[in-house]
Amino acid sequence: MKKLVLLSFVALTGMAHADIYEIDPLHTNARFAIDHFNTSTNVGGIYGLTGEMEFDKVKRTGKIDIELPLANLQSGSDEFSKHLLSADLFDAKKYPTMRFESTKFNYIGTGTARKLSSVDGKLSLLGQTHPVRLYANKFNCYDSPMAKTEVCGGDFGTTIDRTKWGMDYLVDAGMAKNVRIDIQVEAAKK
Repeated sequence: MKKLVLLSFVALTGMAHADIYEIDPLHTNARFAIDHFNTSTNVGGIYGLTGEMEFDKVKRTGKIDIELPLANLQSGSDEFSKHLLSADLFDAKKYPTMRFESTKFNYIGTGTARKLSSVDGKLSLLGQTHPVRLYANKFNCYDSPMAKTEVCGGDFGTTIDRTKWGMDYLVDAGMAKNVRIDIQVEAAKK
């Protein structure tokens, strides 16, 4: 009898599947910061992100696909935002969206103490796609009293060399190549 119960448990956990979560555009955004000639830091953000996440809590696997609409880019200055969207930088007329697609969720620890440490993926920008690793500052799932379903989310960050995607504006004049990106994500279970 014990063997039958154990086999049933193994079969059920082996059949565990990833739950599907829809990105909440009100609680998901990407912010960026870049050094401005070693004097100050220029910042901005892209809001209203959309996409989907799959997450299997038992197997500790997942994937995420997020679209970043450049029409929702804000910098705090209309003129600066227009310049960011111009062909000098994001070239939003030609490339209206950015996209992040994960390839692997990475964990540290063992057993119930395992926690998400980073997400590997591909960032598409200016018509080019290159690998990036987003480091998890935190990640959690909870039963949301507002959404009336389970919500998973976290804060992730990385630094990229923008020239890998062909964003070379003012690099020769001394503007920084490296851009800090911080992404806040929340997704509600479908």
